[in-house]
Amino acid sequence: MELLCLEMDTIVRARPDPNLLADDRVLQSLLTIEERFLPQYSYFKGVQKDIQPFMRRMVATWMLEVCQEQKCEEEVFPLAMNYLDRFLAVVPTKKCNLQLLGAVCMFLASKLKETRPLTAEKLCIYTDNSIRPQELLEWELVVLGKLKWNLAAVTPNDFIEHIMRRLPLPDDKKAGGVYCFCAANSKACHVFISP
Repeated sequence: MELLCLEMDTIVRARPDPNLLADDRVLQSLLTIEERFLPQYSYFKGVQKDIQPFMRRMVATWMLEVCQEQKCEEEVFPLAMNYLDRFLAVVPTKKCNLQLLGAVCMFLASKLKETRPLTAEKLCIYTDNSIRPQELLEWELVVLGKLKWNLAAVTPNDFIEHIMRRLPLPDDKKAGGVYCFCAANSKACHVFISP
């Protein structure tokens, strides 16, 4: 007898609640809460002696590539970057541990946002096995402690639906496609891409 598995990798997501999106108090609350999850100053000037801005950019690019290749939920990368910045704002870190920290931050963010989170083993492979799964798990506890176990940060993604509802666009375009926002030299634009 042969068993067939008909499971599909479809992602079931809750639809945005129009009552919450229309309520200005929700947006105001997000703005207030967001401030709690932002570093208060440039940690490169005060806390970090070994890590430079270009190093953060390199690890951020690597983290984004991993998230894209693994088809992570869109919230994983900005949340992981939030964890990375909050950790670097309070803990002097050696540059040799920056990729390990980035992997841990992706690990935590994917646990919070993914139905099937990234595994420690898979993340170690993405570092060319320069770290071990046990190392990642040990650092996970360190990062959690320094973030005071407060992982439900507000990120820019949390504002997208609120901003979309406030744009002067026809309702059919607000819900039916993907928007790209850009800003350059104080000029902003938005582009609608039909599904």
